[in-house]
Amino acid sequence: MQFVITTTFVRGYMSKKAVFYHAGCPVCVDAEKNVANALDRSRYSVEIVHLGEQKGRITEAEAAGVKSVPALVLEGQPFHINFGAGLDALK
Repeated sequence: MQFVITTTFVRGYMSKKAVFYHAGCPVCVDAEKNVANALDRSRYSVEIVHLGEQKGRITEAEAAGVKSVPALVLEGQPFHINFGAGLDALK
């Protein structure tokens, strides 16, 4: 398994990519408000991916180690925040 850490420049600083995967459920929406939005945008370029609407990205989430949503992949490491739905339920 190979992970790629993407860096970009935000406000003159190098930032790393964070991807927040969710399915739009109440647990996921709360996690997005409280976790993904709390990340320091000067350090992380945050992408929000709604897997219920972007089913083509489920394989990408699985490859990153995501087992359930909501989950945050930060510097190639998946963090499962709270169990809202398994990825199999989204397929």
